[in-house]
Amino acid sequence: MGLWTTWITGEEQHLLSEIWLPRPLSEIFPFFADANNLQRMTPPWVSFRILTKGPIRMQVGALIDYRIGVHGVPMRWRTRITAWEPPFRFVDEQLKGPYTFWRHEHRFLERDGGTVVIDDLRYATPGGPLVLKHLVQPDVQRIFDHRKEVLVALFGAKG
Repeated sequence: MGLWTTWITGEEQHLLSEIWLPRPLSEIFPFFADANNLQRMTPPWVSFRILTKGPIRMQVGALIDYRIGVHGVPMRWRTRITAWEPPFRFVDEQLKGPYTFWRHEHRFLERDGGTVVIDDLRYATPGGPLVLKHLVQPDVQRIFDHRKEVLVALFGAKG
């Protein structure tokens, strides 16, 4: 259903995910540009809720507050949009939350009559490489697997 690459460099994890959707960029990017759709793409077990009052105007500097559950423990999470280049790219970075570092770049490319969605995620957590590899990385991968399933259901897909 798409390309997955993950690796650990020291205490940082890198996930690179790619999926081709048979819909035009003009339809795909607006879906991702609406912060409310993030909640639609996140699995229920994360207990993800956007706390920022909408509508959220996506632009460089936009702050978005969330509530999530990490293994049943409720946490607050705040991200900032640090790059906004519609319809090809945007980046969100954690300011406060469960990670010691989080940078998620979303890229969109037109290809073969559809759109390639690329998630380029780098993150680190407290507790070092063992916690990262055995607890956090499997959860993050499950979240992105779910995300792909939702995108396939909404837009169709081909790996």
